[in-house]
Order: sequence, then C-alpha cells, then structure tokens
Amino acid sequence: MIETIRNIGWSVVFSVVAGLVGTALVMAASAIIPRLIDRLTPNIDEQREIARGNQAVAEYFGRLVGAGILGVSIVVAAAILGGLIAALH
Repeated sequence: MIETIRNIGWSVVFSVVAGLVGTALVMAASAIIPRLIDRLTPNIDEQREIARGNQAVAEYFGRLVGAGILGVSIVVAAAILGGLIAALH
C-alpha cells in the first residue's frame, strides 16, 4: 500500500515538473520558430508582406509556425506520458 502511494506521488511530481518544463519549451518554440523562419528565408520579409496583405505569405508563415509548435507539443506530451508510466511502473 505504501509503495502504491509513493508511486502515485512520484507520478504527480513527474507530471508537474514535465508540465512546467513542457510549457517553457512550447513558449520558447513559439518565440524561436518565427525568427528561424525569417533566417531561412532571407529574401522574403514576412512581416512586411503580411502587413501589405499578402495572404499567401501569411498562410505559409502561419502554417510553418503552427506545425513547429504542434510538433514540440507532441514531444512534450510524450515525455509527460513517459514520466507517468515510469513512475507508476
């Protein structure tokens, strides 16, 4: 009984720590990915094109940034689940 309670406690600790680290990673990714795309496309000023109303650049930029953030979120979710499984095993 004590071991079960200890395992549940560890799973709570793992999920809280992983959640905080995951939140920090997603926030960092949402700040870094747009700058990375700006560096990878030096001939296109995405911010200026979006301000001019260029719909194609806006959709391209939004999809790339969204896909990057979604990818980081999936990795974070897998890490949290792995921590929970390891703690409850």
